Amino acid sequence: MTDHATRYPAPTAERAIALAHETFDIEAAAVLGLKSRIGATFARAVDMVLATQGRVVVMGMGKSGHIGRKIAATLASTGTPAMFVHPAEASHGDLGMITATDLVLAISNSGESQELTAIFPMLKRLGAPVIAMTGNAQSSLALHADLWLDSAVDKEACPLNLAPTASTTAQLALGDALAVALLDARGFRAEDFARSHPGGALGRKLLTHVSDVMRTGDAVPSVAPDAGFTDMMREMSAKGLGATAIVDSERRVLGIFTDGDLRRLVEQGSDLRSRTAADVMHRAPFTVDTNALAVDAAELMERNRITSVLAVDADGRLRGALNSNDLMRAKVI
Repeated sequence: MTDHATRYPAPTAERAIALAHETFDIEAAAVLGLKSRIGATFARAVDMVLATQGRVVVMGMGKSGHIGRKIAATLASTGTPAMFVHPAEASHGDLGMITATDLVLAISNSGESQELTAIFPMLKRLGAPVIAMTGNAQSSLALHADLWLDSAVDKEACPLNLAPTASTTAQLALGDALAVALLDARGFRAEDFARSHPGGALGRKLLTHVSDVMRTGDAVPSVAPDAGFTDMMREMSAKGLGATAIVDSERRVLGIFTDGDLRRLVEQGSDLRSRTAADVMHRAPFTVDTNALAVDAAELMERNRITSVLAVDADGRLRGALNSNDLMRAKVI
């Protein structure tokens, strides 16, 4: 019996690295090769999706199916309602998920996946338009679809030229290009992306407003301009913000006094007992609108090297306050 070790050379670091480099070269060439084949047909595919009143139903078998799931997820998160339907399951009832208002994106490198070709006549009878993404212009899918997107590659990265590698990379890149073109056509913004990702870091940054995280009511330290220094210190200590606002009778912000200001006055040897809030406050302090994004407040504090900021309404009235700890607890920074 032939020993395994005698039939195959022992793996080496050099060979592994060389194969990795070759894989990168082949797959990069596969993606770049798509550029020369993207033109009016691709633009028509974008128009077809934009005109769709229902959803984009992505279908594919095997590795193309895995790519299809990712493409569907990318479309859905960038403003194009989409879902993945497994072609084999479609033959056993899941075809009912697809309506005439939907558009089908069928993915198959060969264009001859039996599970896809089997349901193709039913899709045509249903009236749902079909875009085929295949690497074979003469395949059943390419010839009978409403539109064909060419995802052909010269060869797979697999040394045997069998395992889907470069072909699936090309499919993924073509799907990403479609999603990017669509989000641009829809005027999709970062705020829209955040709304579909509320649990992520981007969602927190783009959906969290100052009013969501600021301290309000009695938790906001504030004193009148004629308040004595001792009263101002009591307010700062009780509220724990490290600062206090100085406001007029209508709660309009006149200034701010911080722990840092206190240290500097002490270092100067100033007689603090006779001082009022108006004497020691910083006039026209940095403020942020209550409707601003919390991430903008964080950027304001970082840019000006301050640790707290007052939140005001459109008339400049004090409505709240927050510091860097408040933003960290909200996971904005």
